[in-house]
Amino acid sequence: MRIATWNVNSLRSRIDRVEAFLERHDIDVLAVQETKAREDQLPLMGLQARGYDVAVVGLNQWNGVAVISRVGLEDVEVGFTDMPGYGDPVAAEARAIGATCGGVRIWSLYVPNGRKPDDPHYVYKLDWLARLREAAAGWLGTDTMLVGDWNICPTDEDVFDPRQFRNSTHVTPAERAAFQAFLDEGWHEVTRAHDPGYTYWDYDRQRFERDRGLKIDFALATPSLAARVTHAFVDREERNPAVFPGAPSDHAPVVVDLAD
Repeated sequence: MRIATWNVNSLRSRIDRVEAFLERHDIDVLAVQETKAREDQLPLMGLQARGYDVAVVGLNQWNGVAVISRVGLEDVEVGFTDMPGYGDPVAAEARAIGATCGGVRIWSLYVPNGRKPDDPHYVYKLDWLARLREAAAGWLGTDTMLVGDWNICPTDEDVFDPRQFRNSTHVTPAERAAFQAFLDEGWHEVTRAHDPGYTYWDYDRQRFERDRGLKIDFALATPSLAARVTHAFVDREERNPAVFPGAPSDHAPVVVDLAD
């Protein structure tokens, strides 16, 4: 089975690229983040014509997640147990959706950005991760994968210049500790060993052309599922405007292969 995760930065704007990506890499399951639309606003007919089922949750022009599968789409779950919302009054956000695809439980996750360490959104981010870890502890004995945009650089090697990110989100000790807590509990990050490269490049200052990126998109698998991983890679071509004309997402897809 071939599983991919991709923050597409607007599924409506990049549906053609998504359809072509699925065909080009023969993807079985694609977890999508930042769909940026309600379900009724998304052009899904092309995916369905290609044999894919789609589960999506989106509330407005922000956030939004989806699972696209051609190997079954069962037991769809929007949000995890005790997933927090944000704001005052607290508002729900479309940041997590899970589905069973070909016997594998896939969670498409869009972790809150955090904005700045002194921003309430940063507190929300840490709480969101803690609640996810609590919920995910009960899944460790299953074939489950947590994939998506984690908005964390777990190590200095995941940042093109750590000095530029001092006192910024994504690299703070608390965020890194939150990510490490998943690994300490038994989750396996299954992409780095195969491809340690960046997954995100800002649009400004030719960051992609200069390879000044961040590694913030990951796949965490339960022990039984991690043992089935045979390969993983970052499809940098999808981020390269010289290869695919038109505005790309600022993220590249991450692809994981599983043995049957």
